[in-house]
Amino acid sequence: MTAMPDPAASMTGMAPALAETSPETRQMVIRRSTMIALIAFLTLIDLFGSQALLPTLVEVYGVSPAAMGFAVNASTIGMAAASLIVALFARKIDRRRGIWMCLALLSVPTMLLAQQPDLTTFTLLRVAQGVFMSAAFTLTLTYLSEECSLTAVGGAMAAYITGNVASNLFGRLLASGIADNIGLPESFYGFAMLNLAGALAAYLYLGGKDGARRNHAQDAGSVVEAWKDHLSNAKLVAMVAIGFILLFVFVATFTYANFILSEAPFALPQTYIGFVYFVFVPAILTTPLAAASVKRYGARASFHGSIIASLLGLVLLLTPSLTLFLIGLALVGAGLFFAQSVATSYVGRTATHDHAAANGLYLASYYVGGISGAFVIGRVFEAQGWALSVGVLVALTALAGALSFKMAR
Repeated sequence: MTAMPDPAASMTGMAPALAETSPETRQMVIRRSTMIALIAFLTLIDLFGSQALLPTLVEVYGVSPAAMGFAVNASTIGMAAASLIVALFARKIDRRRGIWMCLALLSVPTMLLAQQPDLTTFTLLRVAQGVFMSAAFTLTLTYLSEECSLTAVGGAMAAYITGNVASNLFGRLLASGIADNIGLPESFYGFAMLNLAGALAAYLYLGGKDGARRNHAQDAGSVVEAWKDHLSNAKLVAMVAIGFILLFVFVATFTYANFILSEAPFALPQTYIGFVYFVFVPAILTTPLAAASVKRYGARASFHGSIIASLLGLVLLLTPSLTLFLIGLALVGAGLFFAQSVATSYVGRTATHDHAAANGLYLASYYVGGISGAFVIGRVFEAQGWALSVGVLVALTALAGALSFKMAR
């Protein structure tokens, strides 16, 4: 996995700030953003890579697309739970040590998936993967919110989301390529090795020992009280709802699009379905621009632009043309990831205290949206077909656009 986002591209969102700093500071910021993107890439590669294997997994396990779609995306159940658990104990967890340890532990259930267990065990192992992925993700977002300045946090978040986008593309390509040319178990072994590489990268960059623990005096009081306070903030509540919708739409789209691509009129083989996910290349190029867009146009306008792109992409998924279908997937991916970058950084800027609690709320809702999308659209897809499924996704995406009016101009 040598193909990673260009370090300079990852810093596009921070260009105005870099222009006013010394060469040494620019190098430090570029190095930090590159490492953030790399850690993000190796954190969530398991989440997205397995989605490209859905047609193969359905055949191997002999179950329906909806059942396998739920099992593969069950990782989001663990992710939602872990987001809240980490928030509860965040004040006692060293962020830097927690990140690399979670990535190391993530490799264990990943390797066990290679044994091709029964569907129930497969589902539980995916939940376990989700716990460790989410813990690392939540701790990283909290670390960035606490350690980066207000002007730098947007660029840092954009770098992290860019790494997530890259994991979508290269994770799917890797999974499909290995499964098709070597075997399904080897795909999971490959992911386990990448998890360990992520743990090593985090250990070397963030440090293996406890860092100077941040003073959380500003976070006095219980986490439950902090959640109540955050839920009284209308802007944060809107972001929590938006987070739910974003992953709902994303997971549903890219889970069941696999089946549309493998059936008539497209009838693509597994290897070609893997190459289809080059549709994430535009997202890798545009997501780093989120911070600059927010700075120039504001969070609300930036978010609306991404929603419009996503809506257009969803409509194109109803066409029988493979070219238009792929353009639609590219627009949905680029739009939703751009929206996620804007929303995630907005949560970090809007929360006035206890960032771990705020991030926990947002991410829990985000991940619940993911498993809900797999479950609900799976049922709609099997009962009513792809057209109605896309109609539901269009309605929810439009609702996210409406909720974003709570963002400050």
